[in-house]
Amino acid sequence: MPLTSISDDDFKRLTQFVHQQYGINLAQKRQLVTSRLSSLVMQKGYNDFGPFVTALLKDKNPADMELVLNRLTTNYTFFMRETEHFDFFSKTILPELVRRHQRDRVMAIWSAGCSSGEEPYNISIYIKEFLGSQAGQWDTRVLATDISQKALATAKRGVYELPDTIPSHWRKRYFVPVSGTSQYTVAPEIKNNVIFQTFNLMDPIRFRLKFDVIFCRNVMIYFDQPTKDALVRRFYDATVPGGYLMISHSENLGKNNPYATVAPSTFQKKS
Repeated sequence: MPLTSISDDDFKRLTQFVHQQYGINLAQKRQLVTSRLSSLVMQKGYNDFGPFVTALLKDKNPADMELVLNRLTTNYTFFMRETEHFDFFSKTILPELVRRHQRDRVMAIWSAGCSSGEEPYNISIYIKEFLGSQAGQWDTRVLATDISQKALATAKRGVYELPDTIPSHWRKRYFVPVSGTSQYTVAPEIKNNVIFQTFNLMDPIRFRLKFDVIFCRNVMIYFDQPTKDALVRRFYDATVPGGYLMISHSENLGKNNPYATVAPSTFQKKS
């Protein structure tokens, strides 16, 4: 029988820890925390939340923390999600990046919170389509990060059910049918264009290059405003002058946003 309640103290200890370490705000999600963690607590051999929370916070076991985070958040995404972003990316941003990087031929693009990988693969397809026969002359590798090892494992595997919104010529060119199933594997030319890496968005951003474009969509829905403001400031500092940040249409940045708005849910660091 599932556990139906968590004490005020255990709830506070757990949610404060998750907020401090991962930025996820669960202060108003008591029912969600109880229902989604109940079976995990029992699987770990506890009949009460208290000892489970104590052990979790004391040991800080990465595998256990990942189990908790996977229960509390939703790694849900799909190809062609919010196509308005991809239209702006292909029609406005990519021509601009090609002009800007004619000499070095390097694009720095980050899919932050990439979940199961559809977004960075989708970005790569748009880049390949835009550059055409010149794609091999460019370094367009997309950095794709997530905190979840489980999500990254799925992303690296690159096997998906494809939605009807995928253009038929993309399906033929960029995906390989998995024999005996309705699934497809991402083709090597796209898979090899994405670098997957574990990263906690609460950590300092210290990658080798600053980014021309940062996609961070449907991630900040879990953050409170101060956490969001701090992350956006880190994104801003990690963006090249003239670079872009794209967030989900269901999110907003708040009044302390240092970027300029240039399209719905699309922001630019003005030079």
